[in-house]
Amino acid sequence: MVRVSTAAARPPVRLATAVLAAILSTGLFVPAGAAATDRTGASCPNATLPPSPVDSSEVPAPGDPTPKPLPVPEEPIGGPGMGHCGVVIPPGAPAPPKRVSSATWIVAELDSGKVLAAKNPHGRYRPASVIKILTGLVAARELELSDTITAAESDAAVEGSAVGLEPGVEYTVRQVLTGLILQSGNDAAHALARKIGGTEETVRRMNELAERLRARDTRAATTSGLDGPGMSTSAYDMALILRAALNETEFARPAGTVRTRLPAPSGQPPVRIASDSDVMRDYPGAVFGKTGFTNDARHTRVVAADRNGRTLVAVLLRGEHRPVDLSEQAAALLDYGFRLNGDRVVGKLVERRTPEPSHTSTADTAVEAAQPTSEPESDRFPRTGVGLLILLVVAMLLLVAALRLQRARRRGENASRRDDSEDSV
Repeated sequence: MVRVSTAAARPPVRLATAVLAAILSTGLFVPAGAAATDRTGASCPNATLPPSPVDSSEVPAPGDPTPKPLPVPEEPIGGPGMGHCGVVIPPGAPAPPKRVSSATWIVAELDSGKVLAAKNPHGRYRPASVIKILTGLVAARELELSDTITAAESDAAVEGSAVGLEPGVEYTVRQVLTGLILQSGNDAAHALARKIGGTEETVRRMNELAERLRARDTRAATTSGLDGPGMSTSAYDMALILRAALNETEFARPAGTVRTRLPAPSGQPPVRIASDSDVMRDYPGAVFGKTGFTNDARHTRVVAADRNGRTLVAVLLRGEHRPVDLSEQAAALLDYGFRLNGDRVVGKLVERRTPEPSHTSTADTAVEAAQPTSEPESDRFPRTGVGLLILLVVAMLLLVAALRLQRARRRGENASRRDDSEDSV
């Protein structure tokens, strides 16, 4: 009888094993434990709407309809890993800091767009004042920053945090934008909206820009971040929005300021203002910090820092000051991101799909160069995820078939050995 060597069965096994290992090494199918449930699953929170409000701030005005939930894209923006609602980290990566307790967070590289780790990245929550990043980006694109704004009584009357604009005092748009970012001035948001064409028009432009950036979880209802009907965003979207904002020269310049002075009424000294972000003031290499809070949104943070030429963004939404202050949580996320080398990722901050409208500002030319509208690149992760899933199934089938073939050949070899033994008796 002809003997069959088991070595003949090894190549198929090795091939199937190698293919399977290569697929798993991408990290696109490696959520961190059972908490990473698909967004269509019953355990995925806030896939379509933020948590229920605790007050009447989101009740529509009489005669206005209640806004419908924003549609959820069929494929998660940013890749399959972004479709999970638990913690998602690359294979072999250390666990994220336990003191980061926010309902949703993300840490990503701003330049490359690599998402290093996340928790429920497309979960929909309220932004509070971090939506002012979108307000400021619209203002930086729509207005000449050297133009002036005379503060009005209506600016000073806006509820919530204020930078202290004095009615009748003339400011440059740049100064008002700086007050918006550094001290989260709701009065500054109102003044910029007046200059753009009114609050309703500014909110419309904010939502149009969010759509162009593919921030599909985001709907602004106010320019300041005060809660309003239909207001929502996600950690993923705020990372997208900050990346676009920091690529806008006229936004990045005041955003990188820690302290400055604003004009005061005649005869009074200039008003000193400073960033209200602990991260911006204290974290080494910090390049941006924005805070937010409302009763419905709870505490929110968007921060960014540079280390060794690598710039990271961290976003935390619906946080609490426990087990530590939310600013400490944001700093811990940045530290965690800098420990991850970026070789393996869980998703990508996508480029915008549609071209920006033509603009007279020279800053827009830099933004166009920094954010190419390459269709294949913007969809690379969703398409790759489907292809890898098919390869995963094929590899598993090959592995099962190879193992069965190996066992069959071993049984044949054992039978051959028994025959040879009987022949020798």
